[in-house]
Amino acid sequence: VQLQASGGGLVQAGGSLRLSCAASGRTSSYVMGWFRQAPGKEREFVASISWSGSSTFYADSVKGRFTISRDNAKNMVYLQMNSLKPEDTAVYYCAAVNRPWERLLFREQDYGYWGQGTQVTVSS
Repeated sequence: VQLQASGGGLVQAGGSLRLSCAASGRTSSYVMGWFRQAPGKEREFVASISWSGSSTFYADSVKGRFTISRDNAKNMVYLQMNSLKPEDTAVYYCAAVNRPWERLLFREQDYGYWGQGTQVTVSS
């Protein structure tokens, strides 16, 4: 499975962006996640979604502002980001793991496949 993240860019604080993650293979049974890494900081969990889309999980820092979703027919995962803040500035990565029995995975080591990242910059 290869993952390609896109949709990043420069946005003002309070604005919105929608990130997309395209998978090269079938990922309908995969848990999918989004992580981010700000300059000088470690990569951190943002959100995850179960294979069916029925369960989602968010970091406290983005809860209520970000929404993760997926379209299994298109092998796509999305991250809708609203009310963006300067502290959301980071490179965002999508990740995947083939564990259909799992619903919530938030550790980097739980994921086996990673995309290349897309830059999100939020100006104040």
